[in-house]
Amino acid sequence: MIVKHLDDLLGTPAEVDSDGWTSRRFILKNDRMGYSVNDTIIKKDAVLEMEYRNHLETVYCIEGEGEIEDLGTGKVHPIRPGTLYALDKHDRHILRANKGTHMRMVCVFNPPLTGLEVHDATGAYALPAEEAA
Repeated sequence: MIVKHLDDLLGTPAEVDSDGWTSRRFILKNDRMGYSVNDTIIKKDAVLEMEYRNHLETVYCIEGEGEIEDLGTGKVHPIRPGTLYALDKHDRHILRANKGTHMRMVCVFNPPLTGLEVHDATGAYALPAEEAA
C-alpha cells in the first residue's frame, strides 16, 4: 500500500515549480502503478500551450476556474471545480487560468511520469530514454 500526504511532498524534489504551474507528484513511474498522479496548481493568469505527444492525460479540476482551448477544433471549454477533461488524442491545447486566483487540478498520466519531466519547446514531456528506444 502506498500512502502519501501533500505535506510530505512540499519542498522536496516531488514538488516541481515552473512558469505557470507547480506540480506535486504523488505517484510516479517508480511506484509501479502504470500511471502517475499529480496535484497541480495552474498559476493565476497562466496561459499554457501544450501537446503531450508521448503521454495521455486526464485532468480533474478541484479548485478555481479557467478554460481549455482545443487547438484542433478551436472550441473553448470552461473549467471549474467538478470539470474533467481527457487528452485522449494527444490534443494540442491551451490551458488558461484566467478567472480568479489559480486552478488546482489532479492530473493522471499514462505512461507514468518519472518525476523529472519539464515541458519542452512544444509543450510536451519527453519519454524516458528506455521508453523512447
